[in-house]
Amino acid sequence: MKPTRTLIVLSMLLVAGALALRRTPVRATSAEADAAEPAAVFIDAAKYPHLQAAFDAVPERGGLVRIPPGDFVLSEPLVLTRAETRVEGAGAATHLINRNEEGRPALVVRPPDWKANPKAKIWRVQLADFRISGNPASGDGLLAQGVNEIYVHGLSVDHNGACGINLVDCLEDPRVADSIITYNGAAGLTLLRNHDVVVNANQFEENQDAVRCIDCCNLCMNGNNVDDHLRYGVVVEKTYGSVISGNMIEQCKAAAVVLDQDCHGIAISANVIAHNYALGVDLRDAWGCTVSANSFAVVEQRALVVGPASGRITITGNNFANSFIGDGRQRFKNDAPASGILLDATSDVAVSGNVFTGLAGRAVEVQGPCRRLLIADNVMADLNRQTEQKLPALTPEGTEGSIVRDNVIQADG
Repeated sequence: MKPTRTLIVLSMLLVAGALALRRTPVRATSAEADAAEPAAVFIDAAKYPHLQAAFDAVPERGGLVRIPPGDFVLSEPLVLTRAETRVEGAGAATHLINRNEEGRPALVVRPPDWKANPKAKIWRVQLADFRISGNPASGDGLLAQGVNEIYVHGLSVDHNGACGINLVDCLEDPRVADSIITYNGAAGLTLLRNHDVVVNANQFEENQDAVRCIDCCNLCMNGNNVDDHLRYGVVVEKTYGSVISGNMIEQCKAAAVVLDQDCHGIAISANVIAHNYALGVDLRDAWGCTVSANSFAVVEQRALVVGPASGRITITGNNFANSFIGDGRQRFKNDAPASGILLDATSDVAVSGNVFTGLAGRAVEVQGPCRRLLIADNVMADLNRQTEQKLPALTPEGTEGSIVRDNVIQADG
């Protein structure tokens, strides 16, 4: 059946109408237009005399500032005060170089009235894909104050005199991801009074400390590489409800992880804590915390310490070992020492389901007046590798209300 002329005309009108709709922009009502003014904008920093001018050109509604490749030498801090703004570069080819030698930062992000009103906030600032470096006398690489939902990713932050990245009072949902933070004079990343923090998939190398988290809550630190730090790996103070998991923390001069000053409800799980020269995990003031499923490989002095100001701790499913790789062989020929647990005048601690092998001394040492310990279902073998006499695998004597049972202990250990 052939289509009638009427049907053909109707079909042509429908197609024309659809094409017109595709070509006609959707217009806001006058009220919506008023509310949207001035609009967010795209700013090409290459068209401005200097970077501060480009930052100052961002309207109140925010925008995108794109910084081209090149070296940008700074003698004063760059200051960004606009919310809803993204600053992005061309990777490490976009290089902010802080030449200031008076301890001032390279880049500051904060509300415009921050100095008069320290409780002021701006929202949703993103910083991506550029490099910030300094010198031994400069300040922080990035200092963000009062920025909610700040998102830092793909930055290279190195050789700054103070912190690499310093986030202060960024209360809501700060995120630091996929960045490399190296050779900074203080911490690679400092978090002060932040909530619901994500620190994910970053690399930290040879800072003084890798991460310092102070007076925060709900830190999620996952999948980071922390290597060769001059003091601590991760220091957490006055913080609760957090997880430190799936990280590689190696060769810190002091402890790999420290919990101090009223920490509670924190899980340290599934990390590799290897070749740290002093301590692995140091629970100085921690309560209701869990240490589980970590590999403590060749930690020289103490792999795990639960101090007198800590208690109500679960320690389970961890492996404490030297570099033994089977058939009487070790990966490291010098037989680097490995260590176990010290329970120092603590209480309400469960130590279960762990494996202790190839240690320099004993597996679990109890020191001071401990109470209500459960040490059960652990494996302890090949101990006392660097002691003059054969020490007992564990020493729970003198503890109050404790149970030690069902541990598998090598006879000569």
